[in-house]
Amino acid sequence: MRVTSRASALIGGALGTMLLAGPAWAHHAMGGEVPGTFAEGLLSGLAHPVIGLDHLAFILAVGLIAASLGAGLRLPALFVIASMLGVGVHVAGFGLPLAELLVAVSVVAAGAWLLSRRTSVMSWIALPALLAGLVHGYAYGESIVGSEQAPLVAYLLGLALVQLVIAAATMWAARNLAGLSTAGAPVRRAAGVACLVVGLGFMAAAVLPLLTTS
Repeated sequence: MRVTSRASALIGGALGTMLLAGPAWAHHAMGGEVPGTFAEGLLSGLAHPVIGLDHLAFILAVGLIAASLGAGLRLPALFVIASMLGVGVHVAGFGLPLAELLVAVSVVAAGAWLLSRRTSVMSWIALPALLAGLVHGYAYGESIVGSEQAPLVAYLLGLALVQLVIAAATMWAARNLAGLSTAGAPVRRAAGVACLVVGLGFMAAAVLPLLTTS
């Protein structure tokens, strides 16, 4: 029980730090510059989901949801693959209006699911995870548009790797250390609140400029 409580506090505390951060976090590891080399592309891909608080919140939520479902790596893998497709959509020049707002909505939805006491099966979560992956991937793509092939490939490799590692590590910790097996688990509730706060903050940041320019 002592290990479980300590792990719960650790995971919940890490997620809770999101409450103190604002939507002004950077979303680009290269300071706004398009990666020009393979190394820069890899670094940008590895860093983007970590320095983008909305993306990080959702990836952590994916790991926790996967732990709750007992779905193994299927859910994280689905999200990661969809995010790669989303990057491709952006790089190919297709438009997705209000992408950042949709990313924030997905974080709020993930938080609401974590707070709910409902139990779901993988088949019910698959489509929302796929759509969320496409939206997050499209938002990621903004930082790589215009790059050459080598940095683009490196970016995708780094992006896929870091997302899968974060989600898988969160899932493993939740199931094996924090004992996340019930819908009302403290870690799940804390993560749900954190995701709601982060998502609502980013929603406000995305909506306010629209209101002031209308």
